Amino acid sequence: MWRLSHKLTLEVYDLTKSFPINEKYQIISQMQRAAYSLPSNFSEGCGRKSDKEFSRFIQICLGSAHELEYFFILSKDLNYISEEVSDEMSQKINIIKRKLFTLDKRLKA
Repeated sequence: MWRLSHKLTLEVYDLTKSFPINEKYQIISQMQRAAYSLPSNFSEGCGRKSDKEFSRFIQICLGSAHELEYFFILSKDLNYISEEVSDEMSQKINIIKRKLFTLDKRLKA
């Protein structure tokens, strides 16, 4: 999960390079924060002492994944990215979300 979310973060940084400069402190910043929140919160959760605490960080990761997914929809609607790119990135986010859901279920079992 960490590797996938790290790779996704790098892709977000690369993709947002082509966004309009006036979005630097708006969508670009928000997308990048949501993206790096995934591997960073996952890492922090791994270092916690209990499964309950780790589960809380997984929930934070899921929130960031949903937020990032919305920003891809918005970016598509603003014509900053193509529909194909938006769909591809959403698929990658959904893979990460499934892995997070599965891990969270195991932690709570």
